Amino acid sequence: MTLGLAAKASRVAVWLSMALLPQKKKRKDPGLPGASHSWAGDGPLTLAKFSEVGIFLVERKMGSSRRSFLSQLARKKGFRVEERMSESVTHVVSENNSGDEVLELLDKQSGICRAALVDITWFTESMGAGKPLEVENRHRLQVKTAADGGPIGIPISQYACQRRTTLDNKNSLFTEALKVLAENAQLCENEGRYLAFTRASSILKSLPYSVTKIDDLQGIPSLGEHCKKVIQDILEDGICREVEELIQNERYQTLKRFTSIFGVGVKTADKWYREGLRTLHELRASKILLTKEQGAGLLYYEDLIVPVTRTEADSIRKIVEGAVHRFLPAAVVKLTGGFRRGKEYGHDVDFLITHQEEGKEQGLLYQVINWMAAQKDVVNVLRPNTAGDHDPLAKEIGHGGRAETCERATYAAVKVKDWKAVRVDLVTAPFGQYAYALLGWTGSQLFERDLRRYAKHFKHMSLSSHSLFDNEQKKFLSAATEEEIFAHLGLDYIPPEERNA
Repeated sequence: MTLGLAAKASRVAVWLSMALLPQKKKRKDPGLPGASHSWAGDGPLTLAKFSEVGIFLVERKMGSSRRSFLSQLARKKGFRVEERMSESVTHVVSENNSGDEVLELLDKQSGICRAALVDITWFTESMGAGKPLEVENRHRLQVKTAADGGPIGIPISQYACQRRTTLDNKNSLFTEALKVLAENAQLCENEGRYLAFTRASSILKSLPYSVTKIDDLQGIPSLGEHCKKVIQDILEDGICREVEELIQNERYQTLKRFTSIFGVGVKTADKWYREGLRTLHELRASKILLTKEQGAGLLYYEDLIVPVTRTEADSIRKIVEGAVHRFLPAAVVKLTGGFRRGKEYGHDVDFLITHQEEGKEQGLLYQVINWMAAQKDVVNVLRPNTAGDHDPLAKEIGHGGRAETCERATYAAVKVKDWKAVRVDLVTAPFGQYAYALLGWTGSQLFERDLRRYAKHFKHMSLSSHSLFDNEQKKFLSAATEEEIFAHLGLDYIPPEERNA
Protein backbone atom coordinates (compact mmCIF):
# COMPACT_ATOMS: atom_id res chain seq x y z
CA MET A 1 0.00 0.00 0.00
CA THR A 2 1.35 3.43 -0.81
CA LEU A 3 0.13 6.38 1.16
CA GLY A 4 0.48 9.84 -0.27
CA LEU A 5 1.64 11.60 2.88
CA ALA A 6 0.27 15.13 2.85
CA ALA A 7 2.73 18.00 3.05
CA LYS A 8 0.15 20.56 4.15
CA ALA A 9 -2.76 18.58 5.52
CA SER A 10 -3.68 15.12 6.76
CA ARG A 11 -5.07 14.04 3.38
CA VAL A 12 -3.57 10.85 1.94
CA ALA A 13 -3.76 8.79 -1.21
CA VAL A 14 -3.24 5.07 -0.77
CA TRP A 15 -1.44 2.48 -2.88
CA LEU A 16 -1.66 -1.07 -1.59
CA SER A 17 -2.30 -4.61 -2.71
CA MET A 18 -4.68 -7.13 -1.22
CA ALA A 19 -5.09 -10.89 -1.43
CA LEU A 20 -5.83 -13.97 0.64
CA LEU A 21 -2.93 -16.36 1.15
CA PRO A 22 -3.90 -19.82 -0.14
CA GLN A 23 -3.50 -22.96 1.88
CA LYS A 24 -0.20 -24.78 1.41
CA LYS A 25 0.54 -28.40 2.14
CA LYS A 26 3.21 -29.07 4.70
CA ARG A 27 6.40 -29.90 2.91
CA LYS A 28 8.34 -32.92 4.04
CA ASP A 29 11.86 -32.34 5.23
CA PRO A 30 14.05 -33.87 2.49
CA GLY A 31 17.04 -33.93 4.80
CA LEU A 32 19.75 -31.53 5.71
CA PRO A 33 21.33 -29.83 2.71
CA GLY A 34 25.07 -29.74 2.71
CA ALA A 35 25.41 -32.59 5.21
CA SER A 36 28.94 -33.96 5.20
CA HIS A 37 30.38 -37.39 5.81
CA SER A 38 32.33 -38.15 8.93
CA TRP A 39 35.00 -40.82 9.39
CA ALA A 40 34.68 -42.70 12.66
CA GLY A 41 38.23 -43.95 12.87
CA ASP A 42 38.24 -47.68 12.07
CA GLY A 43 34.49 -47.75 11.52
CA PRO A 44 32.48 -47.21 8.34
CA LEU A 45 31.94 -43.85 6.66
CA THR A 46 28.88 -42.23 8.28
CA LEU A 47 26.66 -39.28 7.40
CA ALA A 48 27.16 -36.24 9.61
CA LYS A 49 23.54 -35.44 10.30
CA PHE A 50 24.41 -32.31 12.29
CA SER A 51 27.07 -31.08 9.86
CA GLU A 52 26.75 -27.44 10.86
CA VAL A 53 27.99 -28.23 14.38
CA GLY A 54 31.74 -28.84 14.51
CA ILE A 55 33.06 -30.36 17.76
CA PHE A 56 36.67 -30.27 18.89
CA LEU A 57 37.51 -32.38 21.97
CA VAL A 58 40.41 -31.06 24.05
CA GLU A 59 42.71 -33.96 24.87
CA ARG A 60 44.36 -32.26 27.87
CA LYS A 61 43.21 -33.98 31.12
CA MET A 62 40.77 -36.06 29.03
CA GLY A 63 43.36 -38.43 27.64
CA SER A 64 43.76 -39.80 24.15
CA SER A 65 41.83 -43.05 24.74
CA ARG A 66 38.77 -41.32 26.18
CA ARG A 67 38.94 -38.64 23.49
CA SER A 68 39.00 -41.33 20.78
CA PHE A 69 36.05 -43.15 22.35
CA LEU A 70 33.97 -39.95 22.66
CA SER A 71 34.83 -38.96 19.08
CA GLN A 72 33.58 -42.27 17.71
CA LEU A 73 30.44 -42.05 19.85
CA ALA A 74 29.62 -38.58 18.54
CA ARG A 75 30.23 -39.55 14.92
CA LYS A 76 28.00 -42.59 15.19
CA LYS A 77 25.22 -40.30 16.42
CA GLY A 78 25.63 -38.01 13.42
CA PHE A 79 27.89 -35.30 14.85
CA ARG A 80 30.86 -33.82 13.02
CA VAL A 81 34.03 -34.11 15.09
CA GLU A 82 37.22 -32.32 14.03
CA GLU A 83 40.62 -33.79 14.87
CA ARG A 84 42.26 -30.35 14.75
CA MET A 85 41.12 -26.90 15.77
CA SER A 86 39.90 -24.91 12.75
CA GLU A 87 37.47 -22.18 11.72
CA SER A 88 34.77 -24.82 11.11
CA VAL A 89 34.72 -25.73 14.83
CA THR A 90 31.66 -24.35 16.61
CA HIS A 91 32.04 -26.08 20.02
CA VAL A 92 35.27 -26.73 21.94
CA VAL A 93 34.59 -29.43 24.55
CA SER A 94 36.83 -29.74 27.60
CA GLU A 95 36.92 -31.90 30.72
CA ASN A 96 38.38 -30.67 34.02
CA ASN A 97 39.96 -27.55 32.44
CA SER A 98 39.18 -23.90 33.11
CA GLY A 99 38.22 -21.60 30.29
CA ASP A 100 41.52 -19.75 30.60
CA GLU A 101 43.49 -23.00 30.38
CA VAL A 102 41.65 -24.01 27.22
CA LEU A 103 42.14 -20.58 25.64
CA GLU A 104 45.84 -20.61 26.40
CA LEU A 105 46.16 -24.04 24.84
CA LEU A 106 44.18 -23.09 21.73
CA ASP A 107 46.03 -19.81 21.37
CA LYS A 108 49.30 -21.72 21.05
CA GLN A 109 47.77 -24.10 18.50
CA SER A 110 45.58 -21.94 16.29
CA GLY A 111 45.35 -18.38 17.57
CA ILE A 112 42.10 -16.62 18.45
CA CYS A 113 39.17 -18.93 19.22
CA ARG A 114 35.59 -17.78 18.76
CA ALA A 115 33.92 -21.16 19.10
CA ALA A 116 31.79 -21.85 22.17
CA LEU A 117 33.93 -23.13 25.07
CA VAL A 118 31.83 -25.77 26.81
CA ASP A 119 32.20 -28.32 29.57
CA ILE A 120 31.90 -32.05 28.94
CA THR A 121 28.35 -31.90 30.37
CA TRP A 122 27.09 -30.21 27.19
CA PHE A 123 28.62 -33.03 25.16
CA THR A 124 27.15 -35.88 27.24
CA GLU A 125 23.71 -34.25 27.40
CA SER A 126 23.72 -33.74 23.64
CA MET A 127 24.71 -37.37 23.08
CA GLY A 128 21.87 -38.45 25.37
CA ALA A 129 19.39 -36.27 23.49
CA GLY A 130 20.69 -37.46 20.13
CA LYS A 131 21.04 -33.88 18.85
CA PRO A 132 23.09 -30.76 19.65
CA LEU A 133 21.57 -28.89 22.58
CA GLU A 134 21.60 -25.18 23.09
CA VAL A 135 24.57 -23.96 25.12
CA GLU A 136 23.34 -22.72 28.48
CA ASN A 137 25.34 -20.69 30.98
CA ARG A 138 25.95 -23.77 33.11
CA HIS A 139 27.70 -25.38 30.14
CA ARG A 140 30.06 -22.50 29.39
CA LEU A 141 33.63 -22.43 30.65
CA GLN A 142 34.36 -19.27 32.58
CA VAL A 143 37.01 -17.01 31.10
CA LYS A 144 38.71 -14.39 33.24
CA THR A 145 41.39 -13.16 30.87
CA ALA A 146 41.32 -11.72 27.37
CA ALA A 147 44.11 -11.08 24.95
CA ASP A 148 44.99 -7.58 23.78
CA GLY A 149 43.31 -6.14 20.73
CA GLY A 150 40.05 -8.03 20.59
CA PRO A 151 37.56 -10.35 22.29
CA ILE A 152 38.74 -13.90 22.96
CA GLY A 153 36.48 -16.79 23.87
CA ILE A 154 33.36 -14.94 22.69
CA PRO A 155 31.58 -17.40 20.38
CA ILE A 156 30.16 -15.88 17.22
CA SER A 157 27.38 -17.97 15.72
CA GLN A 158 26.95 -18.36 11.99
CA TYR A 159 23.21 -17.89 12.60
CA ALA A 160 21.95 -14.30 12.77
CA CYS A 161 19.23 -15.42 15.18
CA GLN A 162 21.94 -16.23 17.74
CA ARG A 163 23.68 -12.88 17.40
CA ARG A 164 22.63 -9.54 18.84
CA THR A 165 22.95 -6.92 16.13
CA THR A 166 22.13 -3.32 16.97
CA LEU A 167 22.17 -0.30 14.66
CA ASP A 168 25.61 0.62 16.01
CA ASN A 169 27.67 -0.77 13.14
CA LYS A 170 31.36 -0.41 13.99
CA ASN A 171 32.48 -1.82 10.64
CA SER A 172 30.34 0.11 8.15
CA LEU A 173 33.27 0.70 5.79
CA PHE A 174 33.51 -3.05 5.19
CA THR A 175 29.79 -3.83 5.28
CA GLU A 176 28.96 -1.15 2.69
CA ALA A 177 31.53 -2.65 0.32
CA LEU A 178 30.15 -6.16 0.84
CA LYS A 179 26.64 -4.79 0.31
CA VAL A 180 27.62 -3.62 -3.18
CA LEU A 181 29.00 -7.08 -4.00
CA ALA A 182 25.83 -8.69 -2.63
CA GLU A 183 23.62 -6.39 -4.71
CA ASN A 184 25.60 -7.20 -7.85
CA ALA A 185 25.33 -10.95 -7.14
CA GLN A 186 21.58 -10.53 -6.78
CA LEU A 187 21.40 -8.60 -10.06
CA CYS A 188 23.33 -11.47 -11.67
CA GLU A 189 20.83 -13.90 -10.08
CA ASN A 190 23.60 -15.67 -8.21
CA GLU A 191 21.84 -16.59 -4.97
CA GLY A 192 24.84 -18.38 -3.48
CA ARG A 193 27.20 -15.41 -3.82
CA TYR A 194 24.46 -13.04 -2.66
CA LEU A 195 23.97 -15.00 0.56
CA ALA A 196 27.72 -15.35 1.11
CA PHE A 197 28.34 -11.60 0.93
CA THR A 198 25.18 -10.83 2.92
CA ARG A 199 26.05 -13.22 5.74
CA ALA A 200 29.62 -11.94 5.93
CA SER A 201 28.36 -8.37 6.14
CA SER A 202 25.82 -9.36 8.79
CA ILE A 203 28.48 -10.91 11.03
CA LEU A 204 30.68 -7.81 10.74
CA LYS A 205 27.70 -5.67 11.78
CA SER A 206 27.30 -7.73 14.94
CA LEU A 207 30.91 -7.38 16.11
CA PRO A 208 31.24 -5.24 19.27
CA TYR A 209 34.60 -3.90 18.07
CA SER A 210 36.08 -2.29 14.96
CA VAL A 211 38.23 -4.50 12.75
CA THR A 212 41.63 -2.83 12.46
CA LYS A 213 43.75 -5.75 11.22
CA ILE A 214 43.07 -8.94 9.35
CA ASP A 215 43.94 -11.03 12.43
CA ASP A 216 40.80 -9.63 14.07
CA LEU A 217 38.82 -11.86 11.71
CA GLN A 218 40.43 -15.13 12.74
CA GLY A 219 37.85 -17.70 13.77
CA ILE A 220 34.86 -15.68 12.58
CA PRO A 221 32.47 -17.93 10.61
CA SER A 222 31.03 -17.22 7.14
CA LEU A 223 34.00 -15.14 6.01
CA GLY A 224 35.31 -16.60 2.77
CA GLU A 225 38.57 -15.71 1.06
CA HIS A 226 36.83 -13.24 -1.28
CA CYS A 227 35.33 -11.32 1.66
CA LYS A 228 38.65 -11.31 3.49
CA LYS A 229 40.40 -9.93 0.43
CA VAL A 230 37.89 -7.08 0.21
CA ILE A 231 38.48 -6.27 3.88
CA GLN A 232 42.26 -6.54 3.47
CA ASP A 233 42.17 -4.12 0.50
CA ILE A 234 40.20 -1.59 2.53
CA LEU A 235 42.52 -1.95 5.50
CA GLU A 236 45.54 -1.32 3.29
CA ASP A 237 44.24 1.24 0.77
CA GLY A 238 41.05 2.64 2.29
CA ILE A 239 39.03 1.31 -0.67
CA CYS A 240 38.46 -1.91 -2.58
CA ARG A 241 39.14 -1.43 -6.28
CA GLU A 242 36.80 -4.26 -7.23
CA VAL A 243 33.93 -2.49 -5.48
CA GLU A 244 34.84 0.93 -6.88
CA GLU A 245 34.93 -0.44 -10.43
CA LEU A 246 31.62 -2.20 -9.90
CA ILE A 247 29.93 1.00 -8.72
CA GLN A 248 30.95 2.63 -12.03
CA ASN A 249 29.80 -0.37 -14.10
CA GLU A 250 26.99 0.59 -16.50
CA ARG A 251 25.03 -2.63 -16.15
CA TYR A 252 25.16 -2.51 -12.36
CA GLN A 253 24.01 1.11 -12.31
CA THR A 254 21.20 0.51 -14.81
CA LEU A 255 19.81 -2.66 -13.26
CA LYS A 256 19.94 -1.14 -9.79
CA ARG A 257 18.03 1.88 -11.10
CA PHE A 258 15.36 -0.18 -12.85
CA THR A 259 14.85 -2.68 -10.01
CA SER A 260 14.24 0.23 -7.63
CA ILE A 261 10.99 0.79 -9.55
CA PHE A 262 8.11 -0.91 -7.73
CA GLY A 263 7.05 -4.05 -9.62
CA VAL A 264 10.28 -4.44 -11.60
CA GLY A 265 12.42 -7.54 -10.97
CA VAL A 266 15.88 -8.50 -12.15
CA LYS A 267 14.71 -10.36 -15.26
CA THR A 268 12.64 -7.41 -16.46
CA ALA A 269 15.40 -4.92 -15.69
CA ASP A 270 17.96 -7.05 -17.56
CA LYS A 271 15.59 -7.36 -20.53
CA TRP A 272 15.25 -3.57 -20.72
CA TYR A 273 19.02 -3.19 -20.43
CA ARG A 274 19.59 -5.63 -23.32
CA GLU A 275 17.07 -3.65 -25.35
CA GLY A 276 19.26 -0.58 -24.95
CA LEU A 277 17.43 1.31 -22.19
CA ARG A 278 19.61 3.04 -19.62
CA THR A 279 17.62 5.82 -17.93
CA LEU A 280 14.13 6.44 -16.58
CA HIS A 281 13.66 9.10 -19.23
CA GLU A 282 14.34 6.53 -21.94
CA LEU A 283 11.99 4.07 -20.27
CA ARG A 284 9.20 6.65 -20.06
CA ALA A 285 9.75 7.59 -23.72
CA SER A 286 9.73 3.96 -24.89
CA LYS A 287 6.67 2.08 -26.04
CA ILE A 288 7.25 -0.76 -23.59
CA LEU A 289 4.00 -2.02 -22.09
CA LEU A 290 4.20 -1.77 -18.30
CA THR A 291 2.12 -3.61 -15.73
CA LYS A 292 -0.10 -1.48 -13.53
CA GLU A 293 2.33 -1.90 -10.63
CA GLN A 294 5.27 -0.86 -12.79
CA GLY A 295 3.33 2.08 -14.18
CA ALA A 296 2.45 3.32 -10.70
CA GLY A 297 6.01 2.68 -9.50
CA LEU A 298 7.42 4.72 -12.35
CA LEU A 299 4.84 7.47 -11.87
CA TYR A 300 5.78 7.97 -8.21
CA TYR A 301 9.41 6.93 -8.52
CA GLU A 302 10.85 10.19 -7.21
CA ASP A 303 8.70 9.92 -4.07
CA LEU A 304 9.25 6.24 -3.43
CA ILE A 305 13.05 6.31 -3.58
CA VAL A 306 13.18 8.97 -0.85
CA PRO A 307 13.53 7.31 2.58
CA VAL A 308 10.51 7.46 4.86
CA THR A 309 11.24 9.14 8.18
CA ARG A 310 10.03 7.93 11.55
CA THR A 311 7.94 11.10 11.85
CA GLU A 312 6.21 10.24 8.59
CA ALA A 313 5.72 6.65 9.74
CA ASP A 314 4.07 7.87 12.95
CA SER A 315 1.78 10.17 10.92
CA ILE A 316 0.77 7.27 8.68
CA ARG A 317 0.16 5.09 11.75
CA LYS A 318 -2.41 7.60 13.06
CA ILE A 319 -4.17 7.63 9.68
CA VAL A 320 -4.28 3.83 9.45
CA GLU A 321 -5.39 3.44 13.07
CA GLY A 322 -8.20 5.93 12.50
CA ALA A 323 -9.46 4.06 9.47
CA VAL A 324 -9.16 0.61 11.09
CA HIS A 325 -10.80 1.62 14.38
CA ARG A 326 -13.73 3.11 12.50
CA PHE A 327 -14.78 -0.46 11.66
CA LEU A 328 -13.11 -2.45 14.45
CA PRO A 329 -12.49 -0.24 17.51
CA ALA A 330 -10.66 -2.92 19.53
CA ALA A 331 -8.31 -3.92 16.72
CA VAL A 332 -4.57 -3.86 17.40
CA VAL A 333 -2.50 -1.93 14.85
CA LYS A 334 1.24 -2.53 15.23
CA LEU A 335 4.03 -0.73 13.39
CA THR A 336 6.51 -3.42 12.34
CA GLY A 337 9.50 -3.70 10.00
CA GLY A 338 12.62 -1.60 10.42
CA PHE A 339 10.87 1.05 12.48
CA ARG A 340 10.06 -1.53 15.15
CA ARG A 341 13.76 -2.42 15.15
CA GLY A 342 14.60 1.18 16.00
CA LYS A 343 15.48 2.55 12.57
CA GLU A 344 14.89 6.23 11.89
CA TYR A 345 14.43 5.73 8.15
CA GLY A 346 12.92 3.06 5.94
CA HIS A 347 11.93 2.37 2.35
CA ASP A 348 8.34 1.54 3.33
CA VAL A 349 6.03 1.31 6.34
CA ASP A 350 4.55 -2.01 7.55
CA PHE A 351 1.54 -2.51 9.82
CA LEU A 352 0.21 -5.70 11.39
CA ILE A 353 -3.46 -5.77 12.38
CA THR A 354 -5.30 -8.28 14.54
CA HIS A 355 -8.20 -8.63 16.96
CA GLN A 356 -8.48 -10.73 20.11
CA GLU A 357 -11.71 -12.24 18.83
CA GLU A 358 -10.55 -14.68 16.15
CA GLY A 359 -12.13 -14.01 12.76
CA LYS A 360 -13.03 -10.39 13.43
CA GLU A 361 -10.15 -9.30 11.21
CA GLN A 362 -11.49 -11.07 8.13
CA GLY A 363 -12.52 -8.63 5.40
CA LEU A 364 -11.40 -5.65 7.48
CA LEU A 365 -8.98 -4.28 4.93
CA TYR A 366 -11.63 -4.24 2.22
CA GLN A 367 -13.79 -2.08 4.45
CA VAL A 368 -10.90 0.20 5.32
CA ILE A 369 -9.82 0.64 1.72
CA ASN A 370 -13.36 1.22 0.43
CA TRP A 371 -13.94 3.84 3.11
CA MET A 372 -10.68 5.61 2.31
CA ALA A 373 -11.59 5.53 -1.38
CA ALA A 374 -14.96 7.08 -0.57
CA GLN A 375 -13.08 9.89 1.18
CA LYS A 376 -11.23 10.40 -2.14
CA ASP A 377 -8.01 9.41 -0.44
CA VAL A 378 -7.46 6.46 -2.78
CA VAL A 379 -8.23 5.96 -6.46
CA ASN A 380 -7.33 3.63 -9.35
CA VAL A 381 -7.29 0.16 -7.78
CA LEU A 382 -4.62 -2.14 -9.25
CA ARG A 383 -4.78 -5.92 -9.56
CA PRO A 384 -4.54 -8.11 -6.43
CA ASN A 385 -1.32 -9.97 -5.63
CA THR A 386 -0.92 -13.19 -3.65
CA ALA A 387 0.38 -12.73 -0.14
CA GLY A 388 2.81 -15.60 -0.69
CA ASP A 389 4.61 -13.53 -3.32
CA HIS A 390 5.00 -10.76 -0.79
CA ASP A 391 6.71 -12.98 1.75
CA PRO A 392 10.26 -13.48 0.38
CA LEU A 393 10.72 -16.53 2.59
CA ALA A 394 7.37 -18.22 2.09
CA LYS A 395 8.43 -20.25 -0.93
CA GLU A 396 11.74 -21.23 0.67
CA ILE A 397 10.41 -22.71 3.91
CA GLY A 398 6.65 -23.08 3.64
CA HIS A 399 4.41 -22.80 6.69
CA GLY A 400 3.20 -26.26 7.52
CA GLY A 401 -0.27 -25.91 6.05
CA ARG A 402 -1.54 -22.87 7.88
CA ALA A 403 -3.08 -19.93 6.09
CA GLU A 404 -2.58 -16.28 6.97
CA THR A 405 -5.05 -13.57 6.06
CA CYS A 406 -2.83 -11.06 4.32
CA GLU A 407 -4.70 -8.37 2.45
CA ARG A 408 -3.01 -5.94 0.10
CA ALA A 409 -4.29 -3.77 -2.76
CA THR A 410 -2.50 -1.31 -4.96
CA TYR A 411 -3.74 2.20 -5.58
CA ALA A 412 -2.44 5.14 -7.60
CA ALA A 413 -3.27 8.73 -6.70
CA VAL A 414 -4.64 11.90 -8.32
CA LYS A 415 -2.32 13.79 -10.66
CA VAL A 416 -2.16 17.09 -8.79
CA LYS A 417 -0.88 16.52 -5.29
CA ASP A 418 0.63 18.30 -2.34
CA TRP A 419 1.70 15.10 -0.65
CA LYS A 420 4.45 12.47 -0.80
CA ALA A 421 3.74 8.94 -2.00
CA VAL A 422 4.85 6.34 0.53
CA ARG A 423 4.66 2.56 0.22
CA VAL A 424 2.72 0.94 3.05
CA ASP A 425 2.01 -2.74 3.66
CA LEU A 426 -1.05 -3.71 5.69
CA VAL A 427 -1.25 -7.26 6.99
CA THR A 428 -4.06 -8.83 8.96
CA ALA A 429 -3.44 -11.95 11.04
CA PRO A 430 -5.75 -14.11 13.16
CA PHE A 431 -5.05 -13.58 16.86
CA GLY A 432 -3.78 -17.13 17.26
CA GLN A 433 -1.06 -16.43 14.67
CA TYR A 434 -0.31 -12.86 15.75
CA ALA A 435 2.94 -13.61 17.60
CA TYR A 436 4.35 -15.47 14.60
CA ALA A 437 3.24 -12.74 12.21
CA LEU A 438 4.77 -10.07 14.45
CA LEU A 439 8.08 -11.93 14.56
CA GLY A 440 8.09 -12.50 10.80
CA TRP A 441 7.14 -8.96 9.81
CA THR A 442 9.63 -7.33 12.18
CA GLY A 443 12.69 -8.68 10.30
CA SER A 444 15.40 -8.16 9.43
CA GLN A 445 15.19 -10.46 6.41
CA LEU A 446 18.45 -12.29 7.15
CA PHE A 447 17.50 -12.65 10.83
CA GLU A 448 14.21 -14.27 9.78
CA ARG A 449 15.89 -16.47 7.17
CA ASP A 450 18.43 -17.76 9.69
CA LEU A 451 15.74 -18.23 12.34
CA ARG A 452 13.85 -20.52 9.98
CA ARG A 453 17.04 -22.24 8.87
CA TYR A 454 18.01 -22.84 12.52
CA ALA A 455 14.55 -24.18 13.34
CA LYS A 456 14.75 -26.67 10.48
CA HIS A 457 18.33 -27.86 10.96
CA PHE A 458 18.55 -27.99 14.74
CA LYS A 459 14.99 -28.47 15.94
CA HIS A 460 13.39 -30.25 12.97
CA MET A 461 10.66 -27.63 12.99
CA SER A 462 9.08 -25.52 10.25
CA LEU A 463 8.78 -21.84 11.16
CA SER A 464 6.89 -19.22 9.17
CA SER A 465 5.04 -15.97 9.76
CA HIS A 466 1.98 -18.09 10.56
CA SER A 467 3.07 -20.94 12.79
CA LEU A 468 5.72 -23.29 14.15
CA PHE A 469 5.30 -26.94 13.25
CA ASP A 470 7.19 -29.68 15.09
CA ASN A 471 8.01 -32.25 12.41
CA GLU A 472 8.87 -34.93 14.98
CA GLN A 473 5.78 -34.53 17.17
CA LYS A 474 3.63 -33.75 14.12
CA LYS A 475 1.88 -30.81 15.75
CA PHE A 476 1.71 -27.03 15.71
CA LEU A 477 3.14 -25.17 18.70
CA SER A 478 1.03 -22.26 19.93
CA ALA A 479 2.61 -19.03 21.12
CA ALA A 480 1.05 -15.88 22.54
CA THR A 481 4.29 -13.86 22.45
CA GLU A 482 7.57 -13.71 20.57
CA GLU A 483 9.32 -14.82 23.76
CA GLU A 484 7.39 -18.10 23.66
CA ILE A 485 8.50 -18.73 20.06
CA PHE A 486 12.16 -18.28 21.01
CA ALA A 487 11.56 -20.61 23.97
CA HIS A 488 10.08 -23.28 21.67
CA LEU A 489 13.28 -23.09 19.62
CA GLY A 490 15.52 -23.17 22.69
CA LEU A 491 16.98 -19.76 21.83
CA ASP A 492 17.71 -16.77 24.02
CA TYR A 493 15.12 -14.06 23.34
CA ILE A 494 16.50 -11.26 21.18
CA PRO A 495 14.51 -8.00 21.29
CA PRO A 496 13.58 -6.24 18.02
CA GLU A 497 16.27 -3.55 18.35
CA GLU A 498 18.94 -6.28 18.29
CA ARG A 499 17.66 -8.04 15.15
CA ASN A 500 19.25 -5.65 12.64
CA ALA A 501 21.19 -8.38 10.89
